[in-house]
Amino acid sequence: MISMTDVVKSFDGFRALDGLNMDVPDGSVYGLVGPNGAGKSTALRHITGVLRQDSGSVQVLGQEVFENPGVKSCIACIPDEVYFFPSASGREMKNFYKGIYPGFSEQRYQRLGEALQVDDRLPMRKLSRGMQKQVAFRIALSLMPKLLVLDEPVDGLDPVMRRQIMSLVMEDVLERGLTVVISSHNLRELEDVCDHVGIMNHGRVILERSLSDLQDNIAKVLVAMPQGQLLPQGLEILHESSTGRLRTLIVRGDREAIAERLAAAGPQFMDIVPLTLEEIFIYELGGADYAVKDIVL
Repeated sequence: MISMTDVVKSFDGFRALDGLNMDVPDGSVYGLVGPNGAGKSTALRHITGVLRQDSGSVQVLGQEVFENPGVKSCIACIPDEVYFFPSASGREMKNFYKGIYPGFSEQRYQRLGEALQVDDRLPMRKLSRGMQKQVAFRIALSLMPKLLVLDEPVDGLDPVMRRQIMSLVMEDVLERGLTVVISSHNLRELEDVCDHVGIMNHGRVILERSLSDLQDNIAKVLVAMPQGQLLPQGLEILHESSTGRLRTLIVRGDREAIAERLAAAGPQFMDIVPLTLEEIFIYELGGADYAVKDIVL
């Protein structure tokens, strides 16, 4: 669906994207995560054809996306700050997009109005941030896109409406094969919906895998060794902390192989659990000076 190859983009000498490589499979829900300033929003603006790269290739549906109306007609985007004309109502914004997107479904728009109950006759400027997001989702899903790009999509929404909207998005993923790219700092919610993850830092995707592979390749180990017994050699330990004799280890590698190696050392207690996406994010970026640091006050 999306292929970004060696993409470079600079602003006033600063490289926001520095040789970015990123691949989003067709029909996937791809979570793009990274620290502030990593280049996530800039990457999304290239995917939607808003920005043109200085070098490299940005392809959607097998074609370069910049200045390609045919490809852009298959893409819907909801940015962090919802755009609307200053005096327009939700209905007027709907009619504007309806005139641009040939696949717009009036029937879908009316049906979504039952789930997202915001009066589309009201001026957008008088709506709360959360209500503006609801209108934006109602319009975007009515465009019947092949690709939906979301930048901090649930900011401003209450928990019930967050779940409602994401269930509507996932319905399109399952029924129409919609591909979704989501950039968000709410990693707990991304973990519930994403099947692929890309971790960005300094303008590059430093790690890109399916979520299941990512969780299988890093583990949290709780272990207590006999007095004087050392941990076995060969473990790739990313982080270690201890409470008394109980150690908590973050170890990269296959969980079964880690368990076998530790079991052979005869621990008094051992438990291995998968990490959450938030924990993976923190420890994978630890090598990039992003780990949580102890501060002495």
